[in-house]
Amino acid sequence: MGKTTGFLEYERLEEGYEPVPQRLKTWKEFVIRLSEEQSKVQGARCMDCGTPFCNSGCPVNNIIPDFNDLVYRGDWRNALDVLHSTNNFPEFTGRVCPAPCEAACTLNVNDDPVGIKSIEHAIIDRGWAEGWVGPQPARARTGKRVAVVGSGPAGMAAAQQLARAGHDVTVLEKNSRVGGLLRYGIPDFKMEKSHIDRRIEQMEAEGVTFRTGVCVGKLPAEGAASKVTNDATTVVTPAELLAQFDAVLLAGGSEISRDLPVPGRELEGVHFAMEFLPQQNKVVAGDRLDSQIRAEGKHVIVIGGGDTGSDCVGTSNRHGAASVTQFELMPMPPETEDKPLTWPYWPYKLRTSSSHEEGCTREFAIATQAFVGENGRVRGLKTVHVEWKGGKMVEVPDTEREYPADLVLLAMGFVSPVGSVLEAFGVERDGRGNARAGTDAAMGYRTNVDKVFAAGDMRRGQSLVVWAIREGRQAARAIDEHLMGTSELPR
Repeated sequence: MGKTTGFLEYERLEEGYEPVPQRLKTWKEFVIRLSEEQSKVQGARCMDCGTPFCNSGCPVNNIIPDFNDLVYRGDWRNALDVLHSTNNFPEFTGRVCPAPCEAACTLNVNDDPVGIKSIEHAIIDRGWAEGWVGPQPARARTGKRVAVVGSGPAGMAAAQQLARAGHDVTVLEKNSRVGGLLRYGIPDFKMEKSHIDRRIEQMEAEGVTFRTGVCVGKLPAEGAASKVTNDATTVVTPAELLAQFDAVLLAGGSEISRDLPVPGRELEGVHFAMEFLPQQNKVVAGDRLDSQIRAEGKHVIVIGGGDTGSDCVGTSNRHGAASVTQFELMPMPPETEDKPLTWPYWPYKLRTSSSHEEGCTREFAIATQAFVGENGRVRGLKTVHVEWKGGKMVEVPDTEREYPADLVLLAMGFVSPVGSVLEAFGVERDGRGNARAGTDAAMGYRTNVDKVFAAGDMRRGQSLVVWAIREGRQAARAIDEHLMGTSELPR
C-alpha cells in the first residue's frame, strides 16, 4: 500500500496550529489541514505490512490502508467512498478522535506512525468542498417506523443507516439543537457545529425527521441529573413511542457527571464541566442566556486530566482567566510509551493537548481534601499529594497545600446515563447504571423490553465518538434485521 519504500523515505507530517495569541481570540477551529501534496506523502508512508493492525485498532474498522493508497495515487473520490463505507461522519472523527488506529500502526513499532487521522480529515473536507457528499435516499420505503432517542453520534449514525435502509426514522432530542454531546460537550474551537448542521441537512433529505425539545419519559429529578443540559418543552411517554413506532433505539449520552463530595462542595463557583462547556457552546451558537459561568479574571482549577478537563482549560483561557491549573489524581505518565509493552494497544504516556499549550499548570498525583470558601463562594482548595501503594491511594505526609481558586470545574468523567429514561421504559441496567444490552449477533443491542434497543454511551458508558458511531451502525443493522428478518446493512 502507498509507496513501497515510502516509510523509509518520508517523515511523519503533523497538522499545524495557528499561533496561540491568534487562536485565543476566536472560537473557531485553528488546525491547519495538510495540503494535497502533504497528504499524498503521508499516504505514501503506509506500509504493505500484511496484517494492518490499524483496521482493528479503529473502532469502526476503517479500511485504512486502502484510503491511504488511494490518496497517494490521487484518487480522492474513491478514497472518500472507502472512508464512508465504514464511517458515517469522518469529519467528526477526523477532528476529535484520539486516533487509536495510529497507536496500532505497524510503523509505530519503531518509528512514527502514519498520520491516518490527518489523511481522514483531508479526505472528508475535500469531499465536502468538491460537492461529493450528498443525500443517499433509499430506493424503496419499508413502511416501518423507528424512533431514535438521542441525537449524538450514536443516534445520528443509527438514524442515517436506518433511513438508507428505507425505514421512516424520527430522532428525538431533549435540547433545542441536534448533536448531543457533539453539540454541547465539545467546544467549537475543536469542532465547529456547522459540520453537524450540514449532516442534519443531508439526513433530512434522506428522510430522517428531527424533533427537538422533546424529553422521553419524564424530566429528571433534582440532583446531579438536573445539571444536565435540557431544553425540553414537551414530554413523550414510552407507551406513546411503543404504540407509534415499530422499534425504539435508546442512544442518549452518559451524562451524569462524577461528583467530588468533600467539605465545601456546596460553595458557589464549584461546577461540573458539563454545566460550563454547554453554556459557552450555546453562546457561540447565538443563544441568549440569563446567566453564564465565566472564567475571566479568575483563578481556575480544573479537576480531572482527560479530554473534558482539557476542553475546560481551552475555554477558560479564551474567557481570559487569570490562571488555569489542572489536577490529575494519577501520577504523571512517562513522556514516551514503552512500545514493546503496549503496541498495538493504546499506550500509557503523557499527552499534551493544544489547550495545555495555550497556558496551563498541570499537577499530578494530587487529591482535593476540601473547598475553602468566603461569603458562600469558593476561594481555594485544600490539597494533598498522593502515591499509589499496592493498588491503594495513600496521602504523602507534609504535602498539604492550599491553592487559590475562584472557579472550580469538575471534569472527572461520567457515571451513567440519566436514569429517568431507562426507568420509564423499564430497561434493566448493569452495575454501572447503563442499559443492559448485548452486542453480539444473537443479542443485537436488544434490551429486556420488547422493541427497545440501546447503543452508544447509554449502553457502554462514557466513551469515544468513534465508538458511538460504531454502536449506532451496528444497532441499525440489528433493528433492520429485527424488522425485516434480514439486513444488508454492514454490521
